[in-house]
Amino acid sequence: MKQQNHIPHSTVTVDLGDRTYDIKIGEGLLEALGDHLLPILPRPRVVIITDENVGPIYLPTVTRVLKASGVTVDSITLPAGEASKSITHYESLMDQLILLGTERKDTLIALGGGVIGDLTGFAAATLRRGINFIQIPTSLLAQVDSSVGGKTGINSKHGKNLIGAFYQPLAVIIDLSVLDTLPKRELQAGYAEVVKYGAIDNKEFFVWLETNGIRVINGNRQAQKYVIETSCRAKARIVSEDELEHGKRALLNFGHTFGHALEAEFGYDGRLLHGEGVAIGMVMALSISAKLGMTKDTDAKRLRQHLKDVGMMTNAHSLSSRHNLNLSAEKLFSHMAQDKKVSDGKMVFILGPLGAVCTRNDVNPKIIIETLEQSIHADD
Repeated sequence: MKQQNHIPHSTVTVDLGDRTYDIKIGEGLLEALGDHLLPILPRPRVVIITDENVGPIYLPTVTRVLKASGVTVDSITLPAGEASKSITHYESLMDQLILLGTERKDTLIALGGGVIGDLTGFAAATLRRGINFIQIPTSLLAQVDSSVGGKTGINSKHGKNLIGAFYQPLAVIIDLSVLDTLPKRELQAGYAEVVKYGAIDNKEFFVWLETNGIRVINGNRQAQKYVIETSCRAKARIVSEDELEHGKRALLNFGHTFGHALEAEFGYDGRLLHGEGVAIGMVMALSISAKLGMTKDTDAKRLRQHLKDVGMMTNAHSLSSRHNLNLSAEKLFSHMAQDKKVSDGKMVFILGPLGAVCTRNDVNPKIIIETLEQSIHADD
């Protein structure tokens, strides 16, 4: 048991008018769920959606606490992994929710990582034309990114998150204690999304991470709370300004076009975690930025070094070597052409110097292919 108690709870507000909601951050929040949820539930009935990894650890506690608060609780457990974000599992989930008699005043609770959060949110957005849901993210990636902002959805065989909706939760409850049960690889994958916030528009935060990021991976609670709160505040601010991603919110996709292409090539089978793809993608984005004269080569080297310092892969070569897979720049490029951010047939990239990126839709495909080839054949 870590001796890092007495860290005060925080609240970050996502300001969206009559759909404004709070992100609660602190230790021991699962044991106090009744206090946080009862005031906002339309009626005291919930259905908890979780997976086979998270459910055995946290479902008994969440169920016990909510029942003790007078809430009627049902639960559905899905297979773990990105493959659950499919039309097949979505259909199965909807059938189960309907058979449970889930009504419009009931509330779904997403208890899990980004996959469970995305799938549950999409189910909530579409069941009976929309019911409420609450996010209880149990991975670092979900806590700093996917649980906040209302992006919900499932994957198509053609690409990631191509089927979905913007649909905001009633609340996000982030219990820092759940990070203690995460494998190091999951912490590293989530950390990539933390780095993203520094890279897009907060150079000072990135500099802090260069010195302190390893403390997050090694379980320092104060460092973890700082990066989660900082990330949530950054995302809340951007979402409040641009909920439907018509402008600034697109910056949050830094590195994701490349990362999603890598995930698609791996078939969402768990060999590549989302954050691992994003880390490699961010390095490629800065490499393209340097080729276009938007920044110096040193930015990509600096990001690469920091990611390596916390134990992450930084190129597609490392990825293909680990899994004995021959990656093709042409195939990855074809996946990228299916990205949901493609506009008027043009790929949209987030590029620029560290801490000051912007969107570009005029990148020569030859430069993209060249960058993919360099990542695939890198020697470090």
